[in-house]
Parts: sequence; structure tokens; C-alpha cells
Amino acid sequence: MKRLPEVLRDWEAVIGLEVHTELTTLNTKMFCGCALEFGAAPNSHTCPVCLGLPGALPVPNKAAIESIVLAGLATNCEIEKESMFYRKNYTYPDISSNFQITQGPVAFCMRGWMDLDVDGAAAHERVDLKEAREQGSYTTRIGITRIHMEEDAGKLNHVGSVDGRIAGATHSLVDYNRCSTPLIELVTEPDFRTPEEARLFMQKLRQIYLALGISDCSMEEGSLRCDGNISLRRRGEARLGTKTELKNMNSFKNLHDGLVYEICRQAEVLEEGGIIYQETRHWDPTARHTIMMRQKETADDYRYFPEPNLTPFVLSDDFIEGIRARLPELPDDKAKRFQADFGLSAYDVRHLVEQRSTADFFEACMEAAGGVGAGGGAVPGGAEGVKPLAKPLANLIINDVAGYLNANDGTDLADTALTPARAVELVRLLADGAVSSKQAKEVFAAILAEDKDPQAIVAERGMEQVSDTGAIEVVVEAVLAENPDKVAQYQGGKTGLMGFFVGQCMKAMGGQGNPKVINELLAKKLG
Repeated sequence: MKRLPEVLRDWEAVIGLEVHTELTTLNTKMFCGCALEFGAAPNSHTCPVCLGLPGALPVPNKAAIESIVLAGLATNCEIEKESMFYRKNYTYPDISSNFQITQGPVAFCMRGWMDLDVDGAAAHERVDLKEAREQGSYTTRIGITRIHMEEDAGKLNHVGSVDGRIAGATHSLVDYNRCSTPLIELVTEPDFRTPEEARLFMQKLRQIYLALGISDCSMEEGSLRCDGNISLRRRGEARLGTKTELKNMNSFKNLHDGLVYEICRQAEVLEEGGIIYQETRHWDPTARHTIMMRQKETADDYRYFPEPNLTPFVLSDDFIEGIRARLPELPDDKAKRFQADFGLSAYDVRHLVEQRSTADFFEACMEAAGGVGAGGGAVPGGAEGVKPLAKPLANLIINDVAGYLNANDGTDLADTALTPARAVELVRLLADGAVSSKQAKEVFAAILAEDKDPQAIVAERGMEQVSDTGAIEVVVEAVLAENPDKVAQYQGGKTGLMGFFVGQCMKAMGGQGNPKVINELLAKKLG
């Protein structure tokens, strides 16, 4: 099978996503009063309504409607004032009523879009964009067809198989706790051309939903799930090819890898004269290939008809504008503010706002340093005086803090010993030359392990760098005097020996000499 870059030279991938997000921050289900609780005892949060028993009538959850309108406004959707629920009929054990309540042709949110900034290695997948390859970045607009509301189905637990899948299972158990969990489904236009674009879109959408506070967006627990629709066409063609739907992409990596495999698989089939069938396929991350599950259903297969137990919805202007007033500062706006206020690069701000916790921590650090407070409000001292600290603070958070959080999955930064004041103090010690970058990493680890202030750790461990020019000059002169042959070689053009001289000076000072001062004095004395 050809690799992706080779395939994309001849074929254009056309990709659309369907992103399912459970509204996990709500207290109750979509059409009943049962509690929402992940991991509860099986079938402990059910009632006649969410089980679809005869005579039980659904009552819509107003907070869920507010949440989907928030999602629509945050993704530039038009909010439809009039819409209604339908029944999507199918027979499967995960839904005891044999139908799912969902929205029909007109959803609450229609015709939206999101701009996607693609850079670095991700930009190189677009082999058709010469400018993207040369500049290493580009921006593409992804159309959003709709965001509709529906109830989630139950969960099947397959028993007896090696990996928990239905293949090889001896029997399956049904947990109906998840039935009627409020779920929003965002459907994009087929505007993605590479797996990297799809992955970045999912990451950005997750950031937005987390900022809105409508879901915990846990792909591991299934509250954020994604299906991909993929087809190929020869470069230069306008007609769309036959698409397949790819399921079970429950991580950003699986999303990217699954799309890569399916693109390459389809190309191989087509180049060998085969036919692509419209079907639903399953991504197996262990075997790293896709498996045919079933032929793709159409709308006719589901026999949609208006839900007879729910009246049509009419959203007033006051209702919509009231929701709009609740919109928080979104990740893109926060990133632009960080660039404007603190002079950070696009790369820095993108990584800072990837997680709400790291973005909030950076703001708290700048506030502690005397800059701009949360939400952009000014605090005494202004931003100008602390701008030089913004870049090193961003580096600390993007590299060290994010690395620690990744290594300790599930850890809340607020529960660690690293406070904004301590982060600022550590960065100031590094900026003032009191510690080296290597020592700063040691201090960072000690803060988390020992719950102490940076200055106390430096003092206890005798880590303070010597920056006194007179003291360092004595050491520099001694090192040069001890190595006349190397001095002659350096002055003869072998400038790479500067590293040797710096190392000898640092060794003589027990690693506590300020490297910047040492370099300056050596350069001066070596001419």
C-alpha cells in the first residue's frame, strides 16, 4: 500500500466529520429527570421515559437547548428560530424504544463555519498548496452544515472477547444509563483535504466546547466522539467519489491514523480497478486497519417522521440574545489578545490556549507579575513592565507544565504546588541569571515534589549562579593560562573551542558560573 504523501500527489481526499458531544455538565437527561453520571452502576439511572416504555412522555431539557445555542453561536452558525424533533427508527439493543429522538431537516444551528490555522508538519500534507509548503502555514475555512440535538443511545458491553469488541464475544450486556443523555452532533461540509486538518479541527472544537463549559469532552469516556466520511477523486476532478464512513476514532491520533489508512486503502482499490462501496467501516487501532461493518444506511432506512409527543420549538430573539450574552472569551479571541498584550508568537498562543487550565494559569502568572488580569482588565503596573516575562512564562507552561500534566494524566494544575507566584519567581531567577536553564528545570521539579518556593530551593541546594564579573574574570584568565595551545588554535580559526573554554570555566566554578558572563569575558579576552 502506498504511503499518504504519494497517494495525495495523484488523488484529492474529500473528508467530512460528524462530531458527537455529550452535554455532560448538565444535571439531568434530555427528556427526563434521571441523573447524568458516568461510571454509575449499570441501569441505575433509568426511568420509563428514557427506556421508551409505552405511555411515558418526554419533557425537553431547557438547559440542553441553551447549550446547543451556545455551541452554534460560538461556531458562527445561524440559529433557527423554528425547528422540531423527529423519530429516527431502528431496531438495536442499545435503545429499547426502537427509535431515537433527534432533529430533522432544520436543526437548532445551521450554516456555520470555523477558520483553521494549519502550520508546521501539518501544513506539509497539503501537497496541492505550493504556498503552504513554502511558508509552512495556511488558513482554511471549514463549513459547518448543522449542529442538531438528539438523545444518546445506551452502551453495549461485549463479554468474552479479548479487546471488549463484539468480535469473539460470547454475549453482550446492555447498560441503559446513557440512554437519553443530551447529545449534540456537529456535521461539517466535506471541506477537509488532509487528516491533519481533521485532527486540528477536532482539537479546536474541543477547546471551544470546554471554554463554553457544555461538556467535559472526554474522548476516553466517550463524551466526545467522531465519525469521518471519506472519498477520493483524481486531482483536477470536480465530481465526488463514493464515500465510506469511518467509526471508532476515539482519540486525535486514531482520527488521524484512521483517515490516513482509509485514504490509502481507497486509492489502492481504485488504482487496481476496484469499486468503493458506500459502507460503514470500523477503525482497529491495534491491527491498524479498517474493517467493513455494514452497508451505509440512508435517511429512508430510518423512516423519519415528526415526534408526536413534542411540539415544534420557537426560539425568540430575546432567548437567543440572552444566550449570546453568556458567551465567554473563546480560544481564538484569547489567543489574539495574548499576542496583542504580550507580544507572543502565533505558535506560543496556540499552545497556551489548547487547554483552558494552561491559558488561565498563564493569565494568573501575568497578573501576579503585574500585567493584565483575567479577561483583559488592567491591574497596577500595566503590561509593558512584564512583557519580557511573557515569553519565558509561555515556554515554562508549554514545555514543563504541559509535560508534567501529560505525564500525570488527570492532575488538576490547581491542585499542584506550582502557584502563579512561584512560576513568576522561577522565571525571574532565570531571567536575572541567578540559575541556569538546567537548574531551572531542577527547581521546577522540586517545587512540585517539595511544595517550596523557588528561592528557598535555590538557597538550600546552593544553586545560585555567580554573576560577579570580577570573580568570573579570575577564573577565565586561569583557564586560558592553563591551555595556551588551545588558545592559539582558537585564535588560528578553530572557534569551536569556545565550548571547551566555557566548560572548563563552569567546571572550575562548580557549575555555578553565569554562562552568559563567561561567554562575554572569553570572547573579549580571546579577541
